[in-house]
Amino acid sequence: QLKEEGNTYFQANDYEKAVHSYTQAIKLNKDKALQAVLYRNRAACFLKKEEYAKAASDASRAIDINASDIKALYRRSQALEKLGKLDQAFKDAQKCATIEPRNKNFQETLRRLGANIQEKLRVQFSTDSRVQKMFEILLDENSEKEKREKAANNLIVLGREEAGAERIFQNNGVSLLLQLIETKNAELILAAVRTLSGMCTGHKARATAILHYLGIDNICMWMSVDNEEISLAVCNLLQTITDCLLGQGKEEHRGKEEAVVLDTKKELRMITMRLLDMLVSKKVSGQGRDQALNLLNKNIPRKDLKDHDNSRTIFVIDNGLKKILKVVGQIPEMPECLPLTENTQLTASVLLNKLYDDLRCDPERDNYRVICEEYIKSKIDPQNMDKTLHAIQMVSGVLQGPFDLGNKLLGMKGIMEMMVALCGSEREIDQLVAVEALIHASTKLSRATFIISNGVTLLKEIYKKTKNEKIKIRALVGLCKLGSAGGTDYGLRQFAEGSTEKLAKQCRKWLCNTSIDARTRKWAVEGLAYLTLDADVKDDFVEDEPALQAMFELAKTSDKTILYSVASALVNCTNSYDTKELVPELVQLAKFSKQHVPEEHPKDKKDFVVKRVKRLLKAGVVSALACMVKVDSAILTDQSKELIARVFLALCEDPKDRGTIVAQGGGKALIPLAVEGTEVGKIKASHALAKIAAISNPDMAFPGERVSLKKKKKKNLLNTERDGLQNYEALLGLTNFSGRSDKLRMKIVKERALPDIENYMFENHDQLRQAATECMCNLVVNKEVTYWASPTWLHAPVVSPCDDALLNVLSMGIMGLWFFRFKSEKKRLKLVVLLCGEDDEKVQVAAAGALAMLTAAQKKLCSKMTEVTTQWLEILQRLCLHDNMEVQHRGLVIAFNLISADKELAKKLVETELLEILTYIGKQEDDP
Repeated sequence: QLKEEGNTYFQANDYEKAVHSYTQAIKLNKDKALQAVLYRNRAACFLKKEEYAKAASDASRAIDINASDIKALYRRSQALEKLGKLDQAFKDAQKCATIEPRNKNFQETLRRLGANIQEKLRVQFSTDSRVQKMFEILLDENSEKEKREKAANNLIVLGREEAGAERIFQNNGVSLLLQLIETKNAELILAAVRTLSGMCTGHKARATAILHYLGIDNICMWMSVDNEEISLAVCNLLQTITDCLLGQGKEEHRGKEEAVVLDTKKELRMITMRLLDMLVSKKVSGQGRDQALNLLNKNIPRKDLKDHDNSRTIFVIDNGLKKILKVVGQIPEMPECLPLTENTQLTASVLLNKLYDDLRCDPERDNYRVICEEYIKSKIDPQNMDKTLHAIQMVSGVLQGPFDLGNKLLGMKGIMEMMVALCGSEREIDQLVAVEALIHASTKLSRATFIISNGVTLLKEIYKKTKNEKIKIRALVGLCKLGSAGGTDYGLRQFAEGSTEKLAKQCRKWLCNTSIDARTRKWAVEGLAYLTLDADVKDDFVEDEPALQAMFELAKTSDKTILYSVASALVNCTNSYDTKELVPELVQLAKFSKQHVPEEHPKDKKDFVVKRVKRLLKAGVVSALACMVKVDSAILTDQSKELIARVFLALCEDPKDRGTIVAQGGGKALIPLAVEGTEVGKIKASHALAKIAAISNPDMAFPGERVSLKKKKKKNLLNTERDGLQNYEALLGLTNFSGRSDKLRMKIVKERALPDIENYMFENHDQLRQAATECMCNLVVNKEVTYWASPTWLHAPVVSPCDDALLNVLSMGIMGLWFFRFKSEKKRLKLVVLLCGEDDEKVQVAAAGALAMLTAAQKKLCSKMTEVTTQWLEILQRLCLHDNMEVQHRGLVIAFNLISADKELAKKLVETELLEILTYIGKQEDDP
């Protein structure tokens, strides 16, 4: 029974269930002859699933029972051929041909395998000689430079091919590549490292062998060099080896036979320990430290939180958390600082955040906190101010990573007081570190209150007196951040003493000064993010072309703070933040009690906002936003994504600007924002997409955008929870798409959008009802949708899976059955007929067009149309006599369809006034 069940599943192409049935049968069966049949059947399933090693194994078991089992021999031959074992495959095919010499299939297989073996031998000998020649050229110092470069590039290409990689490996290639690395020639080192990366890709055994031969210490030493290109290439090599050890990337090499490799946990821990050691070594360059942090960021935290094994994270916390904190606590201005780049400490903060988020329970988080607290306490020494500074810098770094943990560290005895005290120090380095720490600490309102009452005067003094630009700009940002703690520009103006424009001008000046380091210019952007809460500052800023361009250029760097600050400034300039409506009674009450009542600034009114949006578009804001969307997810936070989505929605407001946005890549950039991020952000991005989709050609606006629907479900705009404008623009977008091509109509059908569109055809709101009817009119051109009026729709062929994320965002709605509202086909048809009788001409055009196409596609609907409502004839006559020629044309097509469909129905119509109407129209002058 299980065997027959397996056969049935196999014939239905359900190979997974077939394998399960055959496996169960094998366990129960004791008959040897039947066992052989079951093994060869399961081998056939594995062949279909492209699991060739398993197929060969099962076929071998069948052959062990019956050596002349011709089906098992042929299946093993097929599997071995796919595994690249052509000589063994040839032997099996030869046995098959001996048993059945007249079988043409076997003869053809023998010819093919023979030719492939000859070709493989030819390539092998050719490859061996080519590899040898390349190494000779590369290792010969007297070789011409051009020949060397060509040989290096050829070696890299060869290393990426499976056959080439194997020949290099078998011909002592790893040893020769090591010689290339030892030449100290940058070009040869790059060629060797990239070749090794290609050789390791997707081959666990080879990657393990190369790791042991080269040695992890050597690999880390090469990555430590002060050469960005070499450091990155070695980082890619180590990432490739790590992927192989973790068992990732196999899907690209599905046919390969896997070699037996021992448990790789030891190798992975060894790599992790060496990377952690690199973080605190003075011999490691800033580039090397960055690459070590990047590797830890990518490989240590779980990629899927459903996976319960976070042992790698626990291992790093126990063995390396203090080392990461040491990097975070470095002060670049101090002489004993480790070599760093501008991104090193931020990358370390991101790693701290990822590790903290990867913890599964409170005891694990408490352990993390205790380690941090103990390490920071060990650095606090009242007799040694430099050590104490490192402790404050660590707290500042943690605040940029796991903020909740940073906030707990701020609660440690004396930390906040020490920050304020250091602001009053005469040493510039103390002021620099303390001010920066205060800025990060003031994000929490309770801390901001403490700083306002204890440190604002000091910050003002520092800003006015210091001549150090780095300190001055940080003090300014600190004041701006504290001033805007309430979320409005009122507190900001109080702290700035009414001179926000002056402060903003200074920030713009810093921003445009390329002689200042990028880290300091970053603070200028953050200052503007707060100062642009002031309407006067917004206007001045968007008029300053050099400042805008400088900000857009900085936005292309992978810095979390810069991205958030740029997005915040743009949200302020476009007024795309949420505003609360003031209740008139409460306003009067506040005035009566002499409380401050915020009033709308004249420059925050619509005309000024529109001018600012136009100015930003002209300056190239869309290109900058598109670059921001592409950065790593660890850098681009969900909050930043929401801000960018808000800006895009504001930019899309004017239909005339949408073409510019599409041309600069805005449509494509919006799709990931609509898929991932905060709920508000996804809705805003979806709304912007709907605006673009309503007027754009999808092939131009969203070129090549296909995203798997297996990702988590996206929110959509065709939802009663959304506001009417979002519903309306989503329907316009779908109407535009459905009018473009049958392929897009099929995608909308597959997305189960029809129930939602139908739902809006019942809306009381005229424009929503009109948009839904027009959309449905476009959709009924598709033959699948013509089943709309019939329950046979439920049994219609399923279209191919749609991977279009944009259509998903616009149209995924209620996933219930299509007939959730109506129990019978007549009621659905009745809806269209009654909509033809609406007073709104646009609704009439759409509904009559849909009815004309439906009655042309399905003759049975013609007779059913006369049964759904007693008003059908009156509605038809009104259509045929309509003043609008478009409506009249559709009415006449419906009448023609009814008369052509059925003789009895034709007689019925001729007996009514419709004959007179048709006669009258027929005598009118024809309109081309």
